[in-house]
Amino acid sequence: MHGDPATIRKILTELGDTWAVVGLSANQGRAAYGVARTLQRFGKRIVPVHPKAETVHGERGYASLAEIPFKVDVVDVFVNSSLAGAVADEAVAVGAQAVWFQLGVIDEEACARTRDAGLDVVMDRCPAIEIPAL
Repeated sequence: MHGDPATIRKILTELGDTWAVVGLSANQGRAAYGVARTLQRFGKRIVPVHPKAETVHGERGYASLAEIPFKVDVVDVFVNSSLAGAVADEAVAVGAQAVWFQLGVIDEEACARTRDAGLDVVMDRCPAIEIPAL
């Protein structure tokens, strides 16, 4: 899949530390909840993005990327693959530097579009697995 070691390292260590986690809610049973906690443990600021706009891990949530009133560096896509393209397009629109499609979130067209827009892209990988290895 997409995510060469150099791009993974760049996103996790060189880009800014504000990560919008799209699909993150207060549901502790969902993978996004644990991944967001791991990102926080490694110094990232997580921003929950979910229709419920819940506060998660002490961070205020927003219903969409467009509603976040500050710059987001990386958009972590934790939604069904059928919704991933719209999230990626929104990430481009808000000026993110990178889009990270989680394990199992696969949309080749969205990946290509996002890369063509100048963003770094990783697909079908998990930052919570990759970051401790760095």
